[in-house]
Amino acid sequence: MTAALVALFVASLAVTLAAAGFFARRLDRVGLRLGLPETVLGLLTAAAADAPELSSAIAALLKGEHSAGVGVVVGSNVFNLAAMIGGTAVLCGLVRVRAESLVVEGTVGVAVLLTAAALVVGWLPPAAAVAIITVVLVPYVTVLAVGPRGVERLPIRGRAFLHRMFGEEHTRVRHEGAIAGPAMLLVPALAVIVAGSALMVEAAVRLGHRWSVPEYLVGVLVLAVLTSLPNAFTAIRLGLQGRGSALLSETLNSNTINLVAGVSIPALVLSLGSFSGLVAFDLAWLIGTTLVVLALLVRGVGRAGGGLVIALYLVFLAVQIGFGR
Repeated sequence: MTAALVALFVASLAVTLAAAGFFARRLDRVGLRLGLPETVLGLLTAAAADAPELSSAIAALLKGEHSAGVGVVVGSNVFNLAAMIGGTAVLCGLVRVRAESLVVEGTVGVAVLLTAAALVVGWLPPAAAVAIITVVLVPYVTVLAVGPRGVERLPIRGRAFLHRMFGEEHTRVRHEGAIAGPAMLLVPALAVIVAGSALMVEAAVRLGHRWSVPEYLVGVLVLAVLTSLPNAFTAIRLGLQGRGSALLSETLNSNTINLVAGVSIPALVLSLGSFSGLVAFDLAWLIGTTLVVLALLVRGVGRAGGGLVIALYLVFLAVQIGFGR
C-alpha cells in the first residue's frame, strides 16, 4: 500500500509540474503576442504557475487537512522568494527592477501579506480581511487593466510614474492565428493541473500519516516546495532574459494570489483550524524575508544578496525540521 501511494505521489507530481510548466510557457507566449507590458505578463505568469500551489492548498482544506493547506501557502511563499529572486540572482549575477515597479508591487504585496497573516493568527475575521484585501487590490488591478496607455488618459497625478511601473512594452502580433493556437491548449492543461494536484495532496497526506509526519510539515516542506517548482522555472527564465519587472511581478503576485485564493477567500466558507506558535513564526519569517528582498532590490540583487535570501530560506527549513514535530 505504501509503495502504491509513493508511486501515485511521484506520478501525480510529474504530471502536475509538466502541465504547469506547459501552461505558463503558453500563457507567456500569448501575452507577448498580445503586446502586454512586463508587469501584466508577470501577473499572468504567476497566475498560471500558481495553479499547483492553489489546487494543493484548496484540496487540502476541502479534505479537512487545514494545517497542510495553510502550510502549502506559507511554505510556497517563502520558497518563492528564495528560488525566484535569490536563485535567479545567483544564476544571473544581478536582478534589477524599475523603482516604480518596486514601489507599487512591493506596497501591494506587503499590504496583502500583513492582512492575510492577521487573518491566519486570528487577529482579523475572514470578512474583514477579505474587505481590506479588496480595497488594496481593486486599484492595483484597475491600473493593470487599463494598461500604460490607459493610465496616460486618467485624470490623476503621477501618470508618468504609473506608466513606468509597467516595465517594457511589447509589440502586438496582429495575426489572430498566432494567438488562437497557443490559447486553445490552456484549458486542458489547467484541468490536468487541478486533477494532478488533488491526487498529489491525497497521496502526500496519507504518506504523512503512515510515516507520522505532522500535516503542517507535509504542507510546508513537501507540497510547498514541489508545487512551487513551475514558478521557480519561469522566474529563472525571465531573469536570464533580463526581464526584471516581469520577474518581480511574478514573484510578488504569486505570493499574493496564494494568500488570497489559497487562504483568505477559502476562510470565508472553510475553517482554517487552530495553529501552533510555529505558524506565527513562519508568517513572521515570511514578512521579514519579503522586506529583506524588497530592500535588496532598491539597488539590485547581486549574487551575494541572492545567497542571503537563500540562506534565510535554509534557516526557515531548519526551524521547520527542528521544531515542527
